[in-house]
Amino acid sequence: MFFGSFNPVHVGHMIIANYIISNTDLDQVWMVVSPHNPHKKKQSLAKDRDRLHLVRLAIGDNLKIKASDIEFDLPQPSYTIDTLTFLREKHPKKTFSLIMGGDNLATLHKWKNYESIINNHHIFVYKRPRYRLGDLKDHNNVTICDAPLLQISASYIRKSIKEKKSIQYLVPDKVYEYLEATPIYK
Repeated sequence: MFFGSFNPVHVGHMIIANYIISNTDLDQVWMVVSPHNPHKKKQSLAKDRDRLHLVRLAIGDNLKIKASDIEFDLPQPSYTIDTLTFLREKHPKKTFSLIMGGDNLATLHKWKNYESIINNHHIFVYKRPRYRLGDLKDHNNVTICDAPLLQISASYIRKSIKEKKSIQYLVPDKVYEYLEATPIYK
């Protein structure tokens, strides 16, 4: 489970998803589009279905990566523990792991029921520049990954669109084409 606002999805997200699926024993990476992260302002988000569509465009025909709208029908704001509980009930034969940046691992202790998350789910952590991993980095269920990282942020992409600057090569080609033709962030 790779949770995110994906507002919009960019090549950095796709590099991480591809790295994790290629370098771990996971069968699939589900990119879960979060309708409302409790740590972010909802008004800055594009519509849920628009962001989901962009993730699907970014994934293309890769069967090992899947776009998920699982949180769209759950209570908001979205809490990871609630989503994981729902998924375990819906898919009792599947094992769910998390993918997160080191910045999230450092603040995981502030998440709702974080002990249950870390004790019951494996967490693959990609390092983030200028962020310490925190005290949970040595937990048995945490694997630190050296995924290649790019200094790209969705907020930079949204700002560039508003300033009429090119975002080509910052987002996957199909996402770029769609955003050029659709005023999601304009």
